[in-house]
Amino acid sequence: MKEIEITAKTVEEAVEIALNKLNIIKRSNADIEVLNEPSSGFLGVFGSREAQVRVRVKYEPQEYLIELLTKILDCMGYNKAQVRIIESEPEIISVEITGDDLGVLIGRRGQTLNALQYLLNIVLRRQFKGLQKKVLLDIENYRQKREKTLKNLALNLARKVVQKKEQITLEPMTPQERRIIHLALQDNPYVVTCSKGEDPNRKVVISLK
Repeated sequence: MKEIEITAKTVEEAVEIALNKLNIIKRSNADIEVLNEPSSGFLGVFGSREAQVRVRVKYEPQEYLIELLTKILDCMGYNKAQVRIIESEPEIISVEITGDDLGVLIGRRGQTLNALQYLLNIVLRRQFKGLQKKVLLDIENYRQKREKTLKNLALNLARKVVQKKEQITLEPMTPQERRIIHLALQDNPYVVTCSKGEDPNRKVVISLK
C-alpha cells in the first residue's frame, strides 16, 4: 500500500498536499492519519509545531483507473462518456470507453487512443509500485475493427506482392499492429514478413519467399 507523510501549517493543507502527491482524486479513496496537530507554542514562537499527516492509498488499480480516466475525460469535455472494466486478467486490465462523438479520442489510425493508453500505463505503474498488469484501452470496439482492417490489408498486399513480384513496405505501425500483420501472413506459402526501422517509424515489409 502506497503511503506518504506530509508536514504543513495546517492538517487540511497537509492532507491536500498528500492527496495531490499520491494522485488521489477522491478523499474517500485515502486513509488519513493525523500524526501531529499544529501548535503555535509559547507566545507563538517557542515550541511551535506544524501539522503532520500520513496518507495511504486504499483502493484497487481497477477502481483507480476508472476514476482517473473519468476525470481525464471530464477535463476534455467528454463528461457523458462511460468507462468500464471489460475484464481483468493476471497481466491485463481491459478498459472500454463508450459514448457519442469519440472519434477525436481515437485519432488518426488510433494514435490518440494509443497515447492515452500509454499515459494510463505510466500513471498506474507509478501509483501502484510493483504492479505487473498492463492497461489495454479501447473506444467503441475500435481495436477489433482495426484488427479486421489490418488483416484484410495484409491479405490484399500479399496478393499484390505475388502478382508484381516485388516487395511492399507498409507505413509505420505500433508493435501491436505489426504483430497483426505478421500473424495474418505467417502461414502464407508465397510471402514472408519482417519489420525494419526503429520505433515509432518501424515498418512491416512483405516480400516473396
